[in-house]
Amino acid sequence: MNILQALFFPPEQPGGVSSMVPYILDRFNKKGWEMELFSLPKRIRNKGTEEVEFATFDWRKYAGNPIVDKYIQTFKDYVWWTKLRLTKKYDIIHAHHPIAALAMKQIYPATPVILTIHSSFERELVLNGRIQENGVEHQFLTQIYGELESKVDQIITVSNSFKQYISEFVQDSERIGVIPNGFDEKRFRPISHENAVTQFITVCRLVPAKGLDTLLIACGELKKRGHPFVLHIIGDGPSREQLEKLAIEQNIYEDTIFYGYMLHPEEFMPFFDVFVLPSRAEAFGSVFAEAALCWLALIGTDVGGIAEQIEHGHNGLLVPVGDAMALSHALEKVVIDPTFRYNLARTAWEKAKKTYSLNRVLRQLKSVYESYQAEENTTDAQGEQNEKS
Repeated sequence: MNILQALFFPPEQPGGVSSMVPYILDRFNKKGWEMELFSLPKRIRNKGTEEVEFATFDWRKYAGNPIVDKYIQTFKDYVWWTKLRLTKKYDIIHAHHPIAALAMKQIYPATPVILTIHSSFERELVLNGRIQENGVEHQFLTQIYGELESKVDQIITVSNSFKQYISEFVQDSERIGVIPNGFDEKRFRPISHENAVTQFITVCRLVPAKGLDTLLIACGELKKRGHPFVLHIIGDGPSREQLEKLAIEQNIYEDTIFYGYMLHPEEFMPFFDVFVLPSRAEAFGSVFAEAALCWLALIGTDVGGIAEQIEHGHNGLLVPVGDAMALSHALEKVVIDPTFRYNLARTAWEKAKKTYSLNRVLRQLKSVYESYQAEENTTDAQGEQNEKS
């Protein structure tokens, strides 16, 4: 079976789906499957000119809006690049972004297209203050879910909470499957160590949606109570300058290290003690599973895929979104009680190895792919029988 994995970001793009899919492809290829990657290079801009038509709504009523126009142009560019670069046929196309799925279905209408939706673009834009909920851009982006439902053969999400979110925008949510992300355990090497001062680490893009303002305020409260710590922030983004100013205001700048972007943070994480990320929303939150595999205690917010990964008090701690005081108390618990912290980390590691292994994802995807192969074989057999009749 010949399968195309259609990404949006190039496979060398760090984080999330772009770092996970190449490992999936490698494992399938080693098992004898024929599978390849495809993505839109960043250099391809404003090349596509083909008209865009949606079946479920007229996107032109939103034309003239910068975010909508950019989305449509990116769709055109993806179609242009796909037609330029791909000439062979595929048995299945597995897309990992709505634009990739719609473009592939337009070009390969007879080929089954499976789409895994890994995150919500519109929700991120709302949380980052770039668009208004129920505004023009939000209406356009949420209507894309209905277009996807009408076009692709199967939609998969990465958590039950994200499935519930999408359900509001489709007709038949029962058709949506859930396959949580998985990770190659060979990438993660927990290291036994003892830090004299508790080391916190967070890894994310520095944007409002990640809630790092809440984290810095919580750490400020922790310092006021006399608890020493070091906060390591890996990542970059438009909020960095604002966050550095907030660290100064909270009197924790000397206790905080801003590293900027790092290609392989999983190689760095095992040397720390606690992973903390108070996101305002997460479809899955891959970095929590990665931190668990590095044997770190986990602290997150009670939202989305984070709450599905963490059982409060068992393999991590959950706090309400935006509640800096609750977060400071959670941080205090893991600082003053190293045994509690260790037990959280050990349990998180055990769950992650069992639940978020790449082998589990491979088994689930293999079942999905083979179901389409079986369906195709049945259709071919029926066609041959009809011809004989």
